[in-house]
Amino acid sequence: MNRFERRPAAAVEAEVQYLDGDFRVVRPGSFVRCAVTQEPIPLEELRYWNVALQEAYSSPDAKLVRLGLRDKIAD
Repeated sequence: MNRFERRPAAAVEAEVQYLDGDFRVVRPGSFVRCAVTQEPIPLEELRYWNVALQEAYSSPDAKLVRLGLRDKIAD
C-alpha cells in the first residue's frame, strides 16, 4: 500500500445528522442502519431519511412502512 491509497474503512456504524436534502456525519463510520429493517446502509448509498425523526431508510418502501402507509415491505 502506498501513501496515496486509502485504507479500507472499518465496518463501524456512523452517527449522522439528517438535514433537508443532505446529511452531516457526526461520528465517522461506513454505514447507518435502516430504522425499519435494521439493514446496514453504506453511506454512499444513503438516499432516504426522515429529518423530524432523524432516521434512515433502506428504500422508499421502508419509509412508507415507518409512516404507516404500507403494512410491510414489498418483496
